[in-house]
Amino acid sequence: MDPRARRINHHRVTKDKLCVPHMFSWGHTRQLDKVAGELLGRAWAAGAGPGEAPVTIDVDSTIAETYGLAKQGAVFGHTKVRGYNPLVAAVAGTRDVVHSRLRGGNAHSARGAASFLTESFNRVRAAGATGPLTLRADSGFYNHKVVDACRAADVRYSITAKLYPGLKKVIEAIDESAWTSIPYFLNGADVAETTYGPFGKKGRPCRLIVRRVRPTPGSQLALFTEFSYHAFITDRLGTTLELEADHRRHADIENVIRDLKFGVGLNHFPSGRFGANAAWLGFNVIAHNLARFASRLGLDGEAITNETFRRRYLSLPGRLTRSARRVTLHLPARWPWAERFVAALTHHRDVLLVT
Repeated sequence: MDPRARRINHHRVTKDKLCVPHMFSWGHTRQLDKVAGELLGRAWAAGAGPGEAPVTIDVDSTIAETYGLAKQGAVFGHTKVRGYNPLVAAVAGTRDVVHSRLRGGNAHSARGAASFLTESFNRVRAAGATGPLTLRADSGFYNHKVVDACRAADVRYSITAKLYPGLKKVIEAIDESAWTSIPYFLNGADVAETTYGPFGKKGRPCRLIVRRVRPTPGSQLALFTEFSYHAFITDRLGTTLELEADHRRHADIENVIRDLKFGVGLNHFPSGRFGANAAWLGFNVIAHNLARFASRLGLDGEAITNETFRRRYLSLPGRLTRSARRVTLHLPARWPWAERFVAALTHHRDVLLVT
């Protein structure tokens, strides 16, 4: 055998042995997604779920800034920031994250959103939610594929519309008598409704609800227009005012993203490999959900934010000791949250983590 070929083969074997254990593939991330879905199902079955009650799912994307130049997929996007652009879907009210997906930094909001939402809907139903589902999204998801995914899954939708020229003409054609005043910033705002067929031939007529807001006095916008318009399409049932107010509550998804970034570590991606960072996102979601479940199941139903949970139950002095092959956690004496903390740990062990 050629000695040079022997050296090449040896190099290949050594390289494989060194690199393979440190590589994460998309398949590994999908396995972690399945673990997150199983955890969601166990927690909801233990009493944290909605049961037959209606469920509203908020979806959004975010920019997760990175600073290393060698991170796979971390590139400049429309915000001129280098990083990733993950998708996040969360339950309104409880802020449970039902699904997440890491994407490259130059991905637009709607890229892969249809399949992502289909998986989210299936996961929510598999976890035990039997009531009606509703999707709320901003204009980044104003796409016929997203609407088709909702209809295929029998999910109602409420999606902010992009103000294309054709849509502006529809809004301008609304009769003045159709506008209803609502309490809002400064001088207030008005809401009206009409029927609109989005996406041309690819869409179906649906409800178009529009809010018009008077520009702040003295602002540059006030020099060019009398109103600024905010419209969304929906197939939901309900009055115009109720749906408009509910659609604005989609902004609560920003609090979920803030918790992920500054509560469990999503503001940092440690690896240079895209697959490993996708797994990092999955672990962050699991940690976030464990805190949400603990506050509802193990703390006598006390509804607290993740920030309060971390400050009250996790950020405290303590030490581990080992004796007779047993590990003991020593916490401060007369700690007022001791019983609830132990109850939460016990509940997580017995209900969520037992295979």
